Amino acid sequence: MPRIRPEFTKSPYFVDEPGNWHLKSGAPKELQNELDNYLASLETLDEPGTLNGVQIQYPFDR
Repeated sequence: MPRIRPEFTKSPYFVDEPGNWHLKSGAPKELQNELDNYLASLETLDEPGTLNGVQIQYPFDR
């Protein structure tokens, strides 16, 4: 399933450093809020049982 590219990534203020997404100084407050909300939503994707989860519980349930 394709993922939709967030709008803030198309902004000239956006800096796409691997593992360090941030905005340049002077970015509008709305853009900062959008980035903060997006990054906060990623924190829940690392839970076991999610599509993007990387944690495997041991012992394995079969």
